[in-house]
Amino acid sequence: MTTTQQDQDVIELLLDQHNEIKSLFAEVRSTTGEDRKHAFQQLVRLLAVHESAEELIVHPASRHDASDAVVDACLHEENEAKRELTNLYALGTDAHDFDEVFAAFERKVIAHATHEEQQEFPVLRRNTDPAKLRRMAGAVRAAEAVAPTRPHAGMGESAKTMVLVGPPMAIFDRTRDAVRDWHRKANR
Repeated sequence: MTTTQQDQDVIELLLDQHNEIKSLFAEVRSTTGEDRKHAFQQLVRLLAVHESAEELIVHPASRHDASDAVVDACLHEENEAKRELTNLYALGTDAHDFDEVFAAFERKVIAHATHEEQQEFPVLRRNTDPAKLRRMAGAVRAAEAVAPTRPHAGMGESAKTMVLVGPPMAIFDRTRDAVRDWHRKANR
């Protein structure tokens, strides 16, 4: 059975994104040169918008149902991942130690996704009305549309900070992405 975007709930959406993140990790590991850079840029973008949307929509909703400890642990892991991804992005895919740093980062991100899937999502599914879970999926998609496309570790991990600082950073990131893409096409 195929779930349409309208029927998909927030947990299904996030699980699909977790699978896409895992696929992008594999693509980065298995490619080189420009293909690797492109796959890594896609991974960075997906991680940045995914985590921003979780911080704005999912974790605040989960805080009502899951324990504060579960949500706080997720937020801590995400903030740590932002710092590591910022460093990895600055390092670049051509760096001699990229593979080692990338492998360690991948292990942490997969462990974080597993933590959410086992600790946060079941409680959210059990305690939230299905119609609300579907509405939350729409809210996540909307948040991702205006989220920064790169990690900004200094922004913190609160939803309030994301609401205030996220949109200006998203404009900056998306402008930088457009310029980068323009340069790439112009130099072909």
